[in-house]
Amino acid sequence: MRELVYTAFVSLDGVVDSPGGGPGEEHRSGGWVFKDIEFSPEAFALKGEELRETSALMFGRRSYEVFAPVWRESDDHAAYQDLPKYVVSGTLPEDALVDGWGDTTILRSTADVADLKQGDGGAIFIHGSAELARRLSDAGLIDRYHLLVFPVLLGAGKSLFSRADRDRQTLRLRATEAYPNGIVKMVYDVTR
Repeated sequence: MRELVYTAFVSLDGVVDSPGGGPGEEHRSGGWVFKDIEFSPEAFALKGEELRETSALMFGRRSYEVFAPVWRESDDHAAYQDLPKYVVSGTLPEDALVDGWGDTTILRSTADVADLKQGDGGAIFIHGSAELARRLSDAGLIDRYHLLVFPVLLGAGKSLFSRADRDRQTLRLRATEAYPNGIVKMVYDVTR
């Protein structure tokens, strides 16, 4: 069975909306990852660790539409170029997939994601895609969370977790590290 990992920059009040502030990110505090917090390369080392483990990428439709054209051309994301990609969307047409960014498959439902997890292969990492991550979490499909928690309160935006009335999930801390700039890395396994 494949592992599904959600990786996110998150504010202390649980917002994952528009951390980079680029095109397609409309949050009033967009770009909050880069504002008022000293850059610390060791805090972002988690991204390199993730890349070594990533066998595929998964996105919701909106995150795919924002990331695909930018990451396809980005030297910082060159290692993602040839990885298989999955977009979970009931509305994205096949002809809207970005050319030149590797093999991309559209999954039309949460059930399709559950089926994908049953197959062979390594970890699938979800970037951005807050609404998709909440839906998959509520369906019990997320296996691990990689979080970089930033010392900022945004007050509004897409939340990391849904407020749906659902069964309790227990998480087991796999790794944590605090950095001088106030960012805290937290890696949690979902226990079942």
